[in-house]
Amino acid sequence: MKPKALNDNPFMKPVEWASLALLCVLIFGLLPLALDGFRLNLVGKYLTYAFVALGLVICWGTCGILSLGQGVFFGLGGYCMAMYLKLEASSVENTKIQSTPGIPDFMDWNQITALPWFWKPFHSLPLTLIAVVLVPTLFAFIVGAAMFKRRVGGTYFAIITQAIAAILTILIVGQQGYTGGINGITDLRTLHGWDIRTDTAKTILYFVNGGLLVACVLVAQFVKRSKLGRILVAMRDKEDRVRFSGYGVASFKIFAFCLAAAFAAIGGAMFTLQVGFMSPSFVGIVPSIEMVIYAAVGGRLSLFGAIYGTLLVNWAKTTFSESFPELWLFGLGALFIAVVLAFPDGLAGIWRQHVEPRLTRRAKAAPAALPQGAPAE
Repeated sequence: MKPKALNDNPFMKPVEWASLALLCVLIFGLLPLALDGFRLNLVGKYLTYAFVALGLVICWGTCGILSLGQGVFFGLGGYCMAMYLKLEASSVENTKIQSTPGIPDFMDWNQITALPWFWKPFHSLPLTLIAVVLVPTLFAFIVGAAMFKRRVGGTYFAIITQAIAAILTILIVGQQGYTGGINGITDLRTLHGWDIRTDTAKTILYFVNGGLLVACVLVAQFVKRSKLGRILVAMRDKEDRVRFSGYGVASFKIFAFCLAAAFAAIGGAMFTLQVGFMSPSFVGIVPSIEMVIYAAVGGRLSLFGAIYGTLLVNWAKTTFSESFPELWLFGLGALFIAVVLAFPDGLAGIWRQHVEPRLTRRAKAAPAALPQGAPAE
């Protein structure tokens, strides 16, 4: 029997390496050269949503778990970062108009005289960075364990995650004294003494954002190409067969859900730094559904497709909402329906069906085009 080659299941195929290189050239080369500071900051905001789309590729595309509440984890990561930035701003701002110095202004307006206990760890930047990932991932673990251990899935799980997004939005708005209410946490100024409001800072944050996105792509690709990824695909297609084979299906689903939550949380934290605020409008049902549309348009089976889908949809949203603000939501819904009916695998599916086969045929035909007498490799 012929032994299995070491590269039968490579980390990334040549086409995927080329896609990663193209993405890096686009993010770190073409866009910074072609766009002014304002537009580049907009693209940086779009890239924060791409973290959520990456998580949906693992959770929805690979594992078959459709979550309509990813805005929850995006918002939790963003609020964790915003709490640190707000405490830092409160410690240096003019406190003459406040009855209790050193606490956020919205707490003072609501007659809160002491910093709540769950705000105190966010005085520390290292603890904040840990909390950005840990808090949303722990919340995803609790939700996932409660649902998947009871074999709740499919449409029921999607509706439950949507309900969680609505509940958390109501909770944030209702607890105005602790969360900033409907306005969210605003007036964020510095990160460990570094002013994040300048154009130079926003450009640096854009590149940091892009670097973290590439790192998350590599992590997600490693998961997809590993044995774990093959088990997740098998669960998506034949869950009962995987269960009868002795695998703990619930544990694998929890892992995929938590990984998607961690990606979304990193995106939320970067959004807070890039934009300068966080509000409950990014936690609820509407942003969560929009994030699903990003992955669907780009291709829920493709990591790179999800990123390009996020950029494309948000660019279209910005462009068309400036001219037709009242019609954009209808256009977004029509775009989603059209993709589901005509191109169920999104932009990545079009690439795989029409472009990639041609490139493969040309690559195979290239050795045949060598002149006679040329040495064969």
